[in-house]
Amino acid sequence: MTAPLVRRDRPGPDGWDGSDRLGLWLLPAPETAGRHGPLALHELDETERGRADAFRRTADRERYVAAHIALRRLLAAYLRTAPQDIAFARAECPRCGAPHGRPVVAGAGAHFSLSHTRGAVLIGVAGSPVGVDVERIPRPDRVEACAPALHPGERRELAAHARVERPAAFARLWARKEAYLKGTGVGVGGWMSRLYLGDEAPHAPARPAGWTVVDVPCGPDHAAAFAIRGRAPRYDVRRLPPQAVMAAGHIAAEFM
Repeated sequence: MTAPLVRRDRPGPDGWDGSDRLGLWLLPAPETAGRHGPLALHELDETERGRADAFRRTADRERYVAAHIALRRLLAAYLRTAPQDIAFARAECPRCGAPHGRPVVAGAGAHFSLSHTRGAVLIGVAGSPVGVDVERIPRPDRVEACAPALHPGERRELAAHARVERPAAFARLWARKEAYLKGTGVGVGGWMSRLYLGDEAPHAPARPAGWTVVDVPCGPDHAAAFAIRGRAPRYDVRRLPPQAVMAAGHIAAEFM
């Protein structure tokens, strides 16, 4: 049985114990968060700092660092611990059983998912397995190159859009698929074309059973989605300010 994100005798600021609600947090422009002050690098572990240092582009490094600081601070708020004390592990792969499935909090029942792309970070925390994904709207030539990776039903739906609408429509489709595959722990692979997560038009193929996949509003430059096992719980999307990842900042109660 999965433990709640927050003990029932120690609920979060709004009384949520994590069992019936999905929290979604959007951090816009993570690449520029460091302009507001030093980031809380001390809250990352050695592995995260090593990965951050491996990025060649400053913007990629800043985005990674901001995303992981925000994730640690959100999880710490739910689990009533310090961000630097959060330890991550891997769940069992649903295909082979090896420990390289979706990331989990070691020794806790917190379910979470993290996604970042140029200009946005999206984090989801829930009481059951969840996946989130955020995608920047691609160029038309990118859509043409990647469209063959979609399910045949999705390709037909994409072709029905006016050419100017196809990049946003493609990004929505891709975000749904990535969110679902992250939530299940399967990961992106050659089966993307066998997975239907289109617009559920009449006579369309069925979506995967046992999961709910929903588009997430995130502005005109991005598309996003979440996938959660079972029925969709109550959810909302909160925008985090840059102070949420600064050394002198914190995740305020009103964002929980």
